[in-house]
Amino acid sequence: FYNRDDIAEHYSAIDTMVHQGGIYLTTGSVIRSNDGRPMLTITADTCGRHDTLGGACAAESNTVRYALQKKFMHSCRDNYLIALQHADIGLGKRDLVPNINFFMNVPVTDGGDLKFDDGVSGPGKYVEMRADMNVWVLISNCPQLNNPCNDYNPTPIQLLVWDPA
Repeated sequence: FYNRDDIAEHYSAIDTMVHQGGIYLTTGSVIRSNDGRPMLTITADTCGRHDTLGGACAAESNTVRYALQKKFMHSCRDNYLIALQHADIGLGKRDLVPNINFFMNVPVTDGGDLKFDDGVSGPGKYVEMRADMNVWVLISNCPQLNNPCNDYNPTPIQLLVWDPA
């Protein structure tokens, strides 16, 4: 997420987690910027758990997780870079910021490691958010075939944007 009126202001996982006192997002969570300002608020959530720590998959992390021959599979990072290029809003590779993994289950083990677990979502699950400022939304529907987060089967998502007034 980026402030549409000032793209130097963007989503901050740290500010979001510190203000809410936890690492998972759900109904009532306020997504904050690097200036500590509210960007969006989750107003409804039928999944109940969204990850702020796991980050976006990339060719490099996929190589480590899944074996060298998987290196050139699609990744969220590549999707983000392609979307930024097509948006033509003055953002590039250096402007990528941490992301939220909606519908992704990434528990923290007792040893402090992240565990990429089976997804906790399913057909018909949704998240509703209210924009608290004008935002650019950058989305990657995880294309990874080797990750249990999407049951090893990436499927389409639907986005609805509306003006509540």
